[in-house]
Amino acid sequence: MQKKLLIIDDEKDLLETLKTYFELSDYCVYTAENGTEGLQLLNKKPDLILLDVTMPEMDGISFCKEIREVVHVPIIFLSAKVDQTSRMEGLVAGGDDYLLKPFSLEELALRVAIHLRRENRIQMEESVAYFGELGFFYQRKEIRCSGEAIPLTKTEYEIAAYLSMRKGKVYGKEQIYEHLWGFDKEGNSEIITEHIRRIRTKIKKVYGKEVIQTVWGMGYKWIG
Repeated sequence: MQKKLLIIDDEKDLLETLKTYFELSDYCVYTAENGTEGLQLLNKKPDLILLDVTMPEMDGISFCKEIREVVHVPIIFLSAKVDQTSRMEGLVAGGDDYLLKPFSLEELALRVAIHLRRENRIQMEESVAYFGELGFFYQRKEIRCSGEAIPLTKTEYEIAAYLSMRKGKVYGKEQIYEHLWGFDKEGNSEIITEHIRRIRTKIKKVYGKEVIQTVWGMGYKWIG
């Protein structure tokens, strides 16, 4: 089945180049020049979003925060900002990857393919698992407690799902980071600490129990 990409960038020449390149690679491509236009195209149900950080009307970070709790497809940020703070802000907002401009089309295409393959693997995982009243619905990418959905971002969900599928095993920040963004070695695994904190807070608010244990000096494990 043909995969659908939504590309949002205010650089018209780049937008046209990416559209042509990916269409020649047999993708169905939708384009928008800012986040506001991008919101109108979510009904096309894209399989992956390429998202510029700096845009008029609605920038990429704001767009990602707006949609992340309801849209679970991979998001790859495209940005000319090289500072670590901007990179971490994008990942914390729910992005799955961060590629600096200028970039090669071949590298971008590789990252798109890797994220789509990962999505396919996740969909083939065990469909449902329960930890007490806490239910993981892996194909729908949802966590529910007594029927109430817990509003995790896509990255938060993937970390929780990764640990829950391996209950009792300890994974370091670097291992979790590599599971999410393994082909990008330039990032900072410390961002995992912030994601874990948010996961704990959101789940405990509804479930009332701690589900992730810190093993000091080693990492984290799911205790359910």
